[in-house]
Amino acid sequence: MRTVITGGAGFVGSHLCERFLAEGDEVLCVDNLLTGHRRNIVHLMNDPKFQFIEHNISEPLQVDGPVDNVLHFASPASPADYLAHPIPTLKVGALGTHNALGLAKAKDARFLLASTSEVYGDPEIHPQREDYWGNVNPIGPRGCYDEAKRFAEAITMAYHRYHAVKTRIVRIFNTYGPRMRLNDGRVLPAFMGQVLRDESLTVFGKGDQTRSFCYVTDLVDGIYRLLHADFSEPVNIGNPSELTVLELAKEIIAMVPTTKSTIIYNPLPQDDPKRRRPDITRAQELLSWNPTIDRAEGLKRTLEYFRTVV
Repeated sequence: MRTVITGGAGFVGSHLCERFLAEGDEVLCVDNLLTGHRRNIVHLMNDPKFQFIEHNISEPLQVDGPVDNVLHFASPASPADYLAHPIPTLKVGALGTHNALGLAKAKDARFLLASTSEVYGDPEIHPQREDYWGNVNPIGPRGCYDEAKRFAEAITMAYHRYHAVKTRIVRIFNTYGPRMRLNDGRVLPAFMGQVLRDESLTVFGKGDQTRSFCYVTDLVDGIYRLLHADFSEPVNIGNPSELTVLELAKEIIAMVPTTKSTIIYNPLPQDDPKRRRPDITRAQELLSWNPTIDRAEGLKRTLEYFRTVV
């Protein structure tokens, strides 16, 4: 197999590159390095089956030779990133998805879109099922990301229905693990960076908003299974183990007994989802997939990684 992964130098993308190389594929990693980084893939550079192409997928991409799979993971994915780059975020969701779909169509390749739990917005249904249409503020500060992904899903389904492209859509819930950036604005790396620096952990609101965290290798396994399944509608991939942000902060503080960190509270950002937990029934039934890394083990591995970069 020959697999193109856009956003392949990012957090999740780099783990996908590793997985497809391990499966014996030739991997073409495409990234403009806006939020990705070469350090995430430097260990792959000497693999003869790996090729890095520095390119913005919002511009058309030409690939010589056959392609079997196109996985579109290029996009700023954390609030700090997409709030800093709202227009590139909208472009990669629209133009980038169009270009990646065009490549898949031209090569008669399977296409997999990285969508997100953010398409559900601040959900009024809990847990979130794939048939829920969401509660999104299209003109709020988070709308650049939420609506980019919702458009990306719509054009993906249009290519499936009109051009018969073999498409897949994964809705990714909060994912964590090695190669996250400490300063990417997401709650888990923020807490870990703060605790390792003996700083106060910043909780927004009262900390009673909930999240469900999935370890990155579990996510990658679900994505790999979905790509090879015969199913075109969205599939949630995430860990349904739900906890509050305040509980997470206390768990992370407890992992570093020597820390002097305490907890401080700041105002809740606009449109911040209050509850987030995936219904993974579809993934269980279609893919025989369940997360296998429990939070204690995943947090331990992630903290060990952050100790090397803090």
